[in-house]
Amino acid sequence: MNTNNVKIDPRQIRGVLIAVAAKLIQRRGEWIVPSQSNNGRYTVKLDAEKPTCTCPDHQTRGCKCKHIFAVEHVIQHRQNGDGTATVTEAFRVTAAKRTTYRQDWPAYNEAQTNEKHQFQALLYDLCSGVENPPHTKGRRPLPLSDAVFAVTFKIYSTVSGRRFISDLADAQAKGYISDLPHFNSIFNYLENPMLNPILTGLITQSSLPLKSVEEDFAVDSTGFTTARFVPWYDHKYGVTRQEHDWVKVHLMCGVKTNIVTAVEIHDRDASDTKILPSLVGTTAKNFDMAEVSADKGYSSVNNTKVIASHGAIPYIAFKNSATGSRGGLWERMFHYFQFNRSEFLAHYHKRSNVESTISMIKTKFRDHVRSKTDTAMKNEVLCKVLCHNICCLIHAIYELGISPDFSMNAATKTTKISAPELPLALARCA
Repeated sequence: MNTNNVKIDPRQIRGVLIAVAAKLIQRRGEWIVPSQSNNGRYTVKLDAEKPTCTCPDHQTRGCKCKHIFAVEHVIQHRQNGDGTATVTEAFRVTAAKRTTYRQDWPAYNEAQTNEKHQFQALLYDLCSGVENPPHTKGRRPLPLSDAVFAVTFKIYSTVSGRRFISDLADAQAKGYISDLPHFNSIFNYLENPMLNPILTGLITQSSLPLKSVEEDFAVDSTGFTTARFVPWYDHKYGVTRQEHDWVKVHLMCGVKTNIVTAVEIHDRDASDTKILPSLVGTTAKNFDMAEVSADKGYSSVNNTKVIASHGAIPYIAFKNSATGSRGGLWERMFHYFQFNRSEFLAHYHKRSNVESTISMIKTKFRDHVRSKTDTAMKNEVLCKVLCHNICCLIHAIYELGISPDFSMNAATKTTKISAPELPLALARCA
């Protein structure tokens, strides 16, 4: 057999390792396969039409998991009493098909080569709507709009405050700010708690030009590493250890352009499930929502009702312990998940776009924060998200032909994309 240019599924390799290192038990037409991480066991059924497994990988993705590969390997290489192997089924390695997506390279090249100029212009338009607090006495401070422009442009540059001053001087020469602040002043602006609601509002405002494009949304949370360390006690070894603290951000984004439509920052141990209704509510004020996808961490009856109350269909993965006994939309979605899983997963896997959004933010604007105080760290993360949104807008300008106009809160010149109807399988479960 010619094995050139043949790509083996990594799950198949891990399945062979399980088959070699662990003991698989066969009983009543089922196979009991231990977890590779020794955290439990899973049941594999080799049905004639399609093999199934109770592991999260197969339940969520519907693909052949490593446990199924392990059972197939054992069946194909059963050992006889004299040590010889008996192959009971033919085994064939096929090349894994890689899904590719078309890239509009001319539009991408235009967006990247003009990004820095466009970024300053769009950021200036956004900041021009920031109102300055009334001045009472003392030295007149830098206008708040200039402060927001300076800190956001600083985060976009990803360089040190001292080296950034030359870029800020160039922005002043173009008329984007009135005065050139000292580099220490930029860090002081990040300490201002007034910036938190302003930056959050600008993130929402920066998403509005794409309201006629986005109708399907995904939600997730992630952490940005800080320079602080948090001690914790290791009960197993009886010693105190420490780890990096992080800023946890919760966000919702559109699945077509990766634009962030809502963002919140809470403490590091905040529950994802309880924050979803707020993110959905903020997005629903500006967008016509058709679908919302999320992982098992957001699975709850209340979240299902909240999403449905805004006219959207909740595609949230169900936990292994979930049942359809709660009634209502929860029961309908559970039956849809059980009996039309491939169709359900086709919608659910749009959730991978929020992971792409998080990766875009961290790759381009760093996965850590340099600030030291809680207020400054939150403002720095919000600046990263705002920078990401502006970059998404710049790409949409060249690829979709939109014309953002924040002064009029105007949207775009694109055509409204109609929302999909309720899936037939879900309608049948009603």
